[in-house]
Amino acid sequence: MREGPGWPGPERGILGPSAATCAEWTASQMNLELHPVLSRPLGVIGAGRVGRALSDGLREAGATVVGPARRGEVPRGCHAIVLCVPDAEIERAAATVLGSAPFVGHTSGATPLSALAPAGAAAFGLHPLQTFAPPPARTPLGGVGAAVAGATPQALEVAVSVARQLGLRPFEIDDDARAAYHASASIASNFLVTVEAAAEHVAGAAGLERGEARALLAPLVRGTVENWVALGPERALTGPVARGDEATVDTQRDAVEDRAPQLVPLFDELVRATRALAAAEVAG
Repeated sequence: MREGPGWPGPERGILGPSAATCAEWTASQMNLELHPVLSRPLGVIGAGRVGRALSDGLREAGATVVGPARRGEVPRGCHAIVLCVPDAEIERAAATVLGSAPFVGHTSGATPLSALAPAGAAAFGLHPLQTFAPPPARTPLGGVGAAVAGATPQALEVAVSVARQLGLRPFEIDDDARAAYHASASIASNFLVTVEAAAEHVAGAAGLERGEARALLAPLVRGTVENWVALGPERALTGPVARGDEATVDTQRDAVEDRAPQLVPLFDELVRATRALAAAEVAG
């Protein structure tokens, strides 16, 4: 992963940028002179969470945005068009905008730029490394990473410029590394939710109401994430597996098998992976 050209490294706190730093980014974003790339209209297709967030953010930064248009609609008179559509629909949406703009991009983390070939334009990618809340909630973008790519230097400049205007921190990802990059994002975000859902289910089997279980487990989860960011995974690891307390691990497994047997394979695999991580810490 490479930082986008000329992007200053941001100050980071335990959970990423501090509130003060985010406020500074937001203020600087609002006062940022428009890059020449954004002095002309930019079109957005896709009225979902990402499309709306990008459209709103760019407008607030002073850019002229056409959209977000719905699928099948084509923004006219734009210098660049961003497709904020599901991965499986990128090629079809690209064909829809054929000849409409000299630059066409997508916001997919996993899809290669070749999917934009039907647009007949210089392709670029811009993937914010963030999970987007449904409206009316607003997702803060200041200081959030953004994977960028461009089929040409000019297309890459478009991606970097749009990212900067949104307050994002651009870093370049090559097409051959895109799937691995996106897998890391899924593990960090999507799979975390899956693991917490499993924890919630087991807590429910122990007699806790689901909402109560979430409220009780949330501080533990936040503390663990803070430790992971500050210390790295090996040093942040705690619990019976890290201590080598196999008797407690066996007792836990018996309880899961008794009360939530469908989760035993997940429990066993997590124990195996955690043992390997604990062994790495000892070896290190």
